[in-house]
Amino acid sequence: TYFIPTVGCPTGSGDPQGIGEPSVYHAVVVIFLEFFAWGLLTTPMLTVLHQTFPQHTFLMNGLIHGVKGLLSFLSAPLIGALSDVWGRKSFLLLTVFFTCAPIPLMKISPWWYFAVISMSGVFAVTFSVIFAYVADITQEHERSTAYGLVSATFAASLVTSPAIGAYLSVTYGDTLVVILATAIALLDICFILVAVPESLPEKMRPASWGAPISWEQADPFSSLRKVGQDSTVLLICITVFLSYLPEAGQYSSFFLYLRQIIGFSSETVAAFIAVVGILSIIAQTVVLGILMRSIGNKNTILLGLGFQILQLAWYGFGSQPWMMWAAGALAAMSSITFPAISAIVSRNADPDQQGVVQGMITGIRGLCNGLGPALYGFVFYLFHVELTDTDGSEKGAKPNMANPTDESAIIPGPPFLFGACSVLLSLLVALFIPEHTGPGARPGAYKKHSNGAQSHSHSPQGSGAEGKEPLLEDSSV
Repeated sequence: TYFIPTVGCPTGSGDPQGIGEPSVYHAVVVIFLEFFAWGLLTTPMLTVLHQTFPQHTFLMNGLIHGVKGLLSFLSAPLIGALSDVWGRKSFLLLTVFFTCAPIPLMKISPWWYFAVISMSGVFAVTFSVIFAYVADITQEHERSTAYGLVSATFAASLVTSPAIGAYLSVTYGDTLVVILATAIALLDICFILVAVPESLPEKMRPASWGAPISWEQADPFSSLRKVGQDSTVLLICITVFLSYLPEAGQYSSFFLYLRQIIGFSSETVAAFIAVVGILSIIAQTVVLGILMRSIGNKNTILLGLGFQILQLAWYGFGSQPWMMWAAGALAAMSSITFPAISAIVSRNADPDQQGVVQGMITGIRGLCNGLGPALYGFVFYLFHVELTDTDGSEKGAKPNMANPTDESAIIPGPPFLFGACSVLLSLLVALFIPEHTGPGARPGAYKKHSNGAQSHSHSPQGSGAEGKEPLLEDSSV
């Protein structure tokens, strides 16, 4: 049974404004409103994207999201380190504001809209700050469930918002959708200002706002350099990289692919998102719990990767709408992989090293968010998968590809097949992850302050480690 954490900060409230005790539900509401606003724009954004970049639409889509992802990867550690000094609330405001800043520009200036989307990656790291917020207010045994609740909220926010946005777009036009999304983003900002209490206790903050931030704390590659220090962490990080790289690319282009290549209407795309979102929520709550208890943590990861391989292969070879729906059900089942990986990392790491290993996984995913979209866009371009018609008014009319005589006529979605091969390699690597590797006391380990997004090194507690401490219990493979 899943326990929904509602406790306040275990070390005492850090809220000086008397708003109340912080809870996981504050984080849930912030995430829901932000991504609900963006979900409303699914249909208008697909239209504006092709109107702005009629040539090489997939390539430009990949580059835009690739730049945003790389900037997020580079900036996340610095923002996280600064939030340790100045508190979480101010950086929640900052990240939500800049993440939603491009929304009104969609109708004002599409070129500026896509430019600001790319550059907003510097501050578009809401999840990092949210995870730090959750870590501040939950006990260790509640943390993985709380993270799962936040992740499920992301899926829940996309269950209805694309359908609502598609309906309003068809009935009243895109302008109303943009205005509504902007209003919801402003509501999110007001909610943070008025209702969200500070989660970081005063005694955990430096005495002065001018407290120094070391380069190691702000270095995005710092956690990645520590990957090779432990064989188990290395295997987990390789597994995450090979499996999340195609997933990140898929997120950036799949809805455009459904609409323009497979021939889904705007309403069908919205329904597809809703159905897969509902199935994902069920998979990440009910199914995940059953599998973890019955077949174990490692086998759950392997099963999720197997579903992801089948899903991507079906997306790659599928050319009929029913195939996409069937593959979507597999995609929902594959969503159990990352929570299972987070659980095995959390269980195998020492309490004072949770932030280190979770920071590594977050860093790998951030890197994939930059590389994945660019890779998918380039592969679409390489295989000449281009758009010749984007008029979604003819429901059921399947647009033709620009070069129907080449490989794209046989393989509708080449990037998805590349992704399936990548996940297959990930599955082979995951076979060597040890199932039972308990944490142990290790001399010379660095004491970490875990904030859920990254951790910062303090003075060593012993001698002889020389910066080479294993982050998880070392194991033979």
